[in-house]
Amino acid sequence: MIPFRIGHGFDVHVLVTGRDCIIGGVNIPHSHGLDGHSDADVLLHAICDALLGAAALGDIGKHFPPTDIRFKGIDSRELLRHVVELLNEKDYQVGNIDATVMCEAPRLNKYTTQMCANIAADCKIESKQVNVKATTTEKLGFTGRSEGIAAEAVCIIYSK
Repeated sequence: MIPFRIGHGFDVHVLVTGRDCIIGGVNIPHSHGLDGHSDADVLLHAICDALLGAAALGDIGKHFPPTDIRFKGIDSRELLRHVVELLNEKDYQVGNIDATVMCEAPRLNKYTTQMCANIAADCKIESKQVNVKATTTEKLGFTGRSEGIAAEAVCIIYSK
């Protein structure tokens, strides 16, 4: 078995009125929220994909398809915890996670510490093993026009 593996994940959700803006398991006060089958937590979805990819276990759509009523409105932290269980079944442990959220608004800097704590708790690692950054796209593209939010994550997992 390879002693460590690297994964990458990316996700996008559209911003709409009438939904909560949940990012990294934190409900961010904002005029718009993220739309999706689950709670649409773009950051946690990118992290799930990175972890699943590192373990060669497919992607979030394979494990939690949007056509499955069981996942309608589900808290994405539950999805992340399930992904970590899948890794544990394959004898993998999360080494670290580095993620970036791309949006013009809301401003996320004051929430990243709580996001890291949530992710670390769900992955059964220490907060210092998780890094979440927020950036704008200088008003370019769909994120720059505040039509949606994107997130990207990379991770390392290793054999127990």
